[in-house]
Amino acid sequence: MRDVLDRLEGWWAAGETAAMATVVGTWRSAPRQPGASMLVGQDGEAVGSVSGGCVEGAVYELGQQVIADGTPVLQRYGVSDDEAMGVGLTCGGILDVYVERVSQDDFPGLGEVAADIGAGRPVAVATVVAHPDASHVGRRMVVRPEGRDTAGSLGSDRADAAVSDDARGMLAQGRTATLEYGPDGERRGEGMRVFVASYAPRPRMLVFGAIDFAAAVARVGTFLGYRVTVCDARPVFATASRFPEAEEVVVSWPHRYVEEQVAAGALDERTVACVLTHDPKFDVPLLEVLLGEDTPELAYIGAMGSRRTHEDRLARLREVGVTDPQLERLRSPIGLDLGARTPEETAVSIASEIIALRWGGRGEPLRDTEGEIHRHTA
Repeated sequence: MRDVLDRLEGWWAAGETAAMATVVGTWRSAPRQPGASMLVGQDGEAVGSVSGGCVEGAVYELGQQVIADGTPVLQRYGVSDDEAMGVGLTCGGILDVYVERVSQDDFPGLGEVAADIGAGRPVAVATVVAHPDASHVGRRMVVRPEGRDTAGSLGSDRADAAVSDDARGMLAQGRTATLEYGPDGERRGEGMRVFVASYAPRPRMLVFGAIDFAAAVARVGTFLGYRVTVCDARPVFATASRFPEAEEVVVSWPHRYVEEQVAAGALDERTVACVLTHDPKFDVPLLEVLLGEDTPELAYIGAMGSRRTHEDRLARLREVGVTDPQLERLRSPIGLDLGARTPEETAVSIASEIIALRWGGRGEPLRDTEGEIHRHTA
């Protein structure tokens, strides 16, 4: 929806009705990814694309039908059949397109969603695109991070709880996809398909110190959906070839880089920072900035080092004016106690601590705990 939002919101605000076709699933070499949208206006105007031209004509006709009768449709398009003159994808891919009617009556919360997107506030829209009971198709829920309102319902408390929980996880990763549940939101069921469109950039992971442990952390961070930056002041070590999984490798003094990112507004409460240098000349000025009042309160700040290094680091930070409440935010020594030895095992330990802190986990074996496995409040 993001690619056509301006036009859609304009029609919506003017009281007009439109059909919105959205790619909700792809297989093989489909040309557009989930979330790509096309609009059909009540005056016949078409905006956007779902396939780069292959099936737009058929989707346009389907959009006009949906505007007329208001019944949402989930349509699959596959390889074109030349003999049957069928409509399909010449690239050999397969895509599912969900077409729904959008108006102030059909989607009363669109204005608030558009305001969130425009302001850069994370928001997700979860829509039932398939269900054994046709009356459930089209039900919608707007999901926001913990502490902000969630609007709408998918039909039951159980379904709302399961989907909102999963949608928040996807929103934290900036991921858009279709999820499958049982008809009442059962996690191990099937029949209800829910498309979750996340409107948030991927969260950032800042890794300081161009060492082998940093390469492992960058790999795990990318796997978890983070946009990873590796930063080190030493150009001989901070090279893209040594960190192929990182989105960017920056040669700069770490504290100066963070100051630049703060000034640019490029860090937020979802950003995580892993300080792996364990060298006072890098660590102390860097942590002073990361924990400082001018820097947004990051989701996670961890620092590598032995317990002796940790105690020395705390003393040095106090000397430069870092307060005890600020130091409470520092996770050091970094990671959970998994008995890790290798860089890869250490990266898993660090990632585990980040996940546990994000969702309120305790890092205990599940067999030793009781109650719900998935927490609804971090």
